[in-house]
Amino acid sequence: MTRIRKGFGPVLALVAAGSLALSACGDSDPLASGGGDGETIVIGSQDYYSNEIIAEIYAQALEADDIEVERTFRIGQREAYLPDIESGDIDLFPEYTGPLLIALEPDATATKPEEAYAALGDALPEGLRLLDASPATDQDSYVITKEFADKWDITTIEDLAKVTDPLVFGANSEAESRPNGPKGLKDTYGVDVTFTPIEDSGGPLTVKALNDGDIQVGLIYTADPSIKKNDLVTLEDTKGLFLASAVVPVASDDVSDDAAAIINEISAAMTPEDLIALNQRSVDEKLPAATIAKDWLAENDLG
Repeated sequence: MTRIRKGFGPVLALVAAGSLALSACGDSDPLASGGGDGETIVIGSQDYYSNEIIAEIYAQALEADDIEVERTFRIGQREAYLPDIESGDIDLFPEYTGPLLIALEPDATATKPEEAYAALGDALPEGLRLLDASPATDQDSYVITKEFADKWDITTIEDLAKVTDPLVFGANSEAESRPNGPKGLKDTYGVDVTFTPIEDSGGPLTVKALNDGDIQVGLIYTADPSIKKNDLVTLEDTKGLFLASAVVPVASDDVSDDAAAIINEISAAMTPEDLIALNQRSVDEKLPAATIAKDWLAENDLG
């Protein structure tokens, strides 16, 4: 099937009514709707197991409605896949409001969920639109060990300024230049850190580096079950360095209203607790994304 590639110019504002129109589709039963215009929907995901699970849920729900999909999963981090979304090579992608907003508008200051959603809608390039945001959140956070927290009496990011020993911050290499990396930590909280790259998106290597004392601060997503499992401490962001980060699908104009309605129903059904449970099945039970997605859809009568 031939795909039409779209070229986009500079970032332009989207009309907010576009998102409202999609919400109105929820009045009908989207799972009983037709399959759109017959074009294959290319779905992408980050190189992150949690994001892949959400993308697989999208794919299976669309396929259950006889919509043809193509999976392009585990692409990499935002710097790697965002050009493919902007070019139209990817039609549907599970994203996160705050981090994507910062990627498109580095000076963005929206911290409340509804503000971040609206600002992100305005920042998207022409030809893309936001579908409904989910109650589910998976936000970047600074994490330390309980032992380190107790030693220095730390509960907030600001408390890191109490530490007189050198601080090492570990995260994917992209974090070194991102707003919530070492520069953002210094500018917002006055805390100096050195940086070491750990290329596992806050996974087991990051947790091991924390527990071994190789790093004192790690960047781990809030829905990662390893935080509770390893008794790690998520530091409170009192000054809003991390923007609100709800799961939100980004769709191209090639995604029909019927398909969008199916995805919106998924977003409405997924809770923060669901996302942690989905991640736990991947981490602890070692199940593939396809199995986890199939079970969640069945449990929620969406498959």
